[in-house]
Amino acid sequence: MNVLVTGSSGWLGQTLVPRLGRDGHKVVGLDQEPGATTTVVGSVVDRALVRRVIRDEGITAIVHAAARHKPHIETHDNSEFVAVNVQGTLNLLEEAVAPGSTVGRLVFTSTTSLMISQEIRDGRAGGAKEAVWIDETMAPLRPRNIYGVTKLAAEELCRLFNHLHKLPILVLRTSRFFPEEDDMAHAIAQSGENTKANEFLFRRLSVEDAAEAHVAALAKAPEIGFDTFIVSAMTPFVRGDGAALIADAPSVVARYFPDYPALYAKCGWTMFQSIDRVYDASKAARKLGFSCRTGFREVLHALR
Repeated sequence: MNVLVTGSSGWLGQTLVPRLGRDGHKVVGLDQEPGATTTVVGSVVDRALVRRVIRDEGITAIVHAAARHKPHIETHDNSEFVAVNVQGTLNLLEEAVAPGSTVGRLVFTSTTSLMISQEIRDGRAGGAKEAVWIDETMAPLRPRNIYGVTKLAAEELCRLFNHLHKLPILVLRTSRFFPEEDDMAHAIAQSGENTKANEFLFRRLSVEDAAEAHVAALAKAPEIGFDTFIVSAMTPFVRGDGAALIADAPSVVARYFPDYPALYAKCGWTMFQSIDRVYDASKAARKLGFSCRTGFREVLHALR
């Protein structure tokens, strides 16, 4: 395939572009920031540029990972989020289905963040009784910030264009894989690596697994047509663990991984006292045939 990857200079793009190249695909990277994995420097907001790249490069598949992200809320105004996340997505979709286009599939990189309402975010501080179990059936979705609102709007554009034009589109709601520190209020003193290790239990994946999920989605898109998938490391927890995860998460984790306390003690690490949400990635395993290779079990193996 001739694959256009938007956001190619970003954390995901730097891993995905060479990964697709190893499979023999011709990859064109588009990003407004130059980088080793970017072929064309420019923005998805520039529709004429999008049109030219798709036509001149004979693009047959698109991975749309370019976006304004949650950290940009502090540095960019709302209109920038609308321009990049909504208008930029619309530009790609319209050019993908325009007469003469050879695009036959699209994978949209979305986020689990749009599933977290302010009510969920504040739940533990407000006395939540159990961890929220989050899968693709969650409704209604009430994103708590402009990032989530614009990503959800972009998802709806993807759904609409599949409905109107039958363009195969898969939406991947990825959990955390960026290297930045989290802004979620755990009220803990863990180091960054300790925090990330804990998150593999319920809301994180490696960037390598994020890239592999996109490779799997590109392959499956024509067969599936349209669908939305949570992509995260498989959790060891079950729905029945919800109350215990809020009350005493370390005891729940020890039940599944009896040697974790000793391994953590050697590192000077601690577990979150409370876990307030769990992302369920089982649908991706069933329908995409994709499961993350790295989870909490592999983290412990590395510590051993």
